[in-house]
Amino acid sequence: MASDVHIRRITDDDWNGIVALEAGAYTDSALSEERAALESRARASPATCFVLECDRRLAGYVLALPYPMFRYPDPTRREEIAFRSPNLHLHDLVIAENLRGRGLAKRLLRHLTTTAGSRAHERISLIAVGGSETFWSTNGYKAHHEVELPSSYGPNAVYMSRAV
Repeated sequence: MASDVHIRRITDDDWNGIVALEAGAYTDSALSEERAALESRARASPATCFVLECDRRLAGYVLALPYPMFRYPDPTRREEIAFRSPNLHLHDLVIAENLRGRGLAKRLLRHLTTTAGSRAHERISLIAVGGSETFWSTNGYKAHHEVELPSSYGPNAVYMSRAV
């Protein structure tokens, strides 16, 4: 693993790198979002959106914003409302492909969970896409198969949540 790992809030200078990481993770699955939609999610809750740097290079990011339980952002639209909710919705977490499998996603997730607790969020929800349900389950997230999701989240998407 890289020796110098740092997690910090997103700045304007990070967006080209975030968009590149997001496109690399989702373009093949048709889940990629427009830059404006990604930026709108960070604007809705800048205190819960972070980048992860390894050796001073952008290596990952997480976008999370307050959203009512069992509701979720529309990936085809920008966020226009900033919700006040005890639930924090983890909309996206991506680690650079060449750095996966090194515990960086878990490190970023721990940081987000600690932040959520310090901001009085009681739960964190997410939608597991692209076969990631196992990763989230091993990190304490419970599937809510009763929640119907739009096709824009891809096949086999699963709404999940856990207590902070």
